[in-house]
Amino acid sequence: MIVSEKKRKILDSKDVVKIFKAVLDSESEIDRNKEHFWVCGLNNRNVIVYIELVSLGVLNQSLVHPREVFRLAITKGVGSIICCHNHPSATEIETIQISTDDTNITERLVAAGKLLGIQVLDHIVIGNDTEDYYSFIKEGKI
Repeated sequence: MIVSEKKRKILDSKDVVKIFKAVLDSESEIDRNKEHFWVCGLNNRNVIVYIELVSLGVLNQSLVHPREVFRLAITKGVGSIICCHNHPSATEIETIQISTDDTNITERLVAAGKLLGIQVLDHIVIGNDTEDYYSFIKEGKI
């Protein structure tokens, strides 16, 4: 999805959560119960250039590779990206728990971004049925 109607500036992780909750809510009910991995490309002023669904997985995982994550970022010439994925099973009564796979892919993406000169500003994990979220930058993991 290329964002063209209204250029939206990202100020913090809460802005990202609102955007991706809205994107997830626009999905069909069946697809909402699958894990999604999105990338948001930003210009040098942190204004959204594009939002891309990189992977649509199954209930508890999606296949993510740096090649796909950075493909549109390189084509569009963005300065930074923010990654976001959902945990469909997260509910209101629990906090978002990240997995070893979440941490590993984040580390791989940060390293790939350094090689390409495209900064990974954050990786955010949202829940389908909760307002809770996990921000790697907020938790000091990036």
